[in-house]
Amino acid sequence: MPDPSRSTNVSPTAHYTGYVWARHGLGHPSFATPEGRLLFTIGRPALALSRAVGGPTLEGLLLARHRVIDHQLQTAITAGKVTQIIEIAAGLSPRGWRYAKQYGSRIRYIEADLPGMAARKRTLLAAVGSHGSEHHRVADIDAFATAGPASLPGIAATLDPEQGTAIITEGLINYFPLPAVTALWSQIAQTLHDFPQGLYLSDLHLAVENRSPLIQAGVRLLSAFVRGRVHLHFGSTDEAIQALQDVGFDTALLHSPADFATTFRECRDPAARLVRIVEATVTVNR
Repeated sequence: MPDPSRSTNVSPTAHYTGYVWARHGLGHPSFATPEGRLLFTIGRPALALSRAVGGPTLEGLLLARHRVIDHQLQTAITAGKVTQIIEIAAGLSPRGWRYAKQYGSRIRYIEADLPGMAARKRTLLAAVGSHGSEHHRVADIDAFATAGPASLPGIAATLDPEQGTAIITEGLINYFPLPAVTALWSQIAQTLHDFPQGLYLSDLHLAVENRSPLIQAGVRLLSAFVRGRVHLHFGSTDEAIQALQDVGFDTALLHSPADFATTFRECRDPAARLVRIVEATVTVNR
């Protein structure tokens, strides 16, 4: 199995998603990189064709999953359960920038990614005046390392152990084989056990919801796009929930963004039915 920590396969998608989010006002215009604009332009005919026949779109999927992850995280912050967030493989996600503006010193937000992407994100954030404070920063991470300052435990050790903490992996899980995913989930669950309350949020694609020929063709296209296989690890919701509980989460839910269609217009795209949002928790009695 290739070393996931050294993979650069997801870099094109980071540019594409950053452009989509900025295009819809979710991120600063600076996050719309030239690479992202080019990739979006190349994919525009396929997007228009699918939309014309009432089919799912990659743009719709990205927006739906982002909105629902935001909703779950904001709910936890509002309820006082979470004040610290680590976003693994943050890429060009606008979430850290937006949350730093919205919540200020009430939260601490760490965006974590491989060194090359992390350096680029620092430059972009510095240009818009949002980086380097105690409450919002970018960290280098090897998400599959078990120790050291660039490991998840090492980054988490810089946070307040008395505050509820959330860890996010958006757009990451389906690019790695199941053993790597369960190892990462186990590390996330163990890390969250160091805090009084822990929340894990992610997107996940289930095989049972992605079986149509059109979707399978899309999966093959995306695999070619990222120069690596896109994995559909679980056949059902129950399988995914059991896997999350097996690695140490106390509770696990899989939300369908389509169920939020009346709340968020982004969740009305047919693609909202092709992805699930993981909400897994850890509660430590102290």
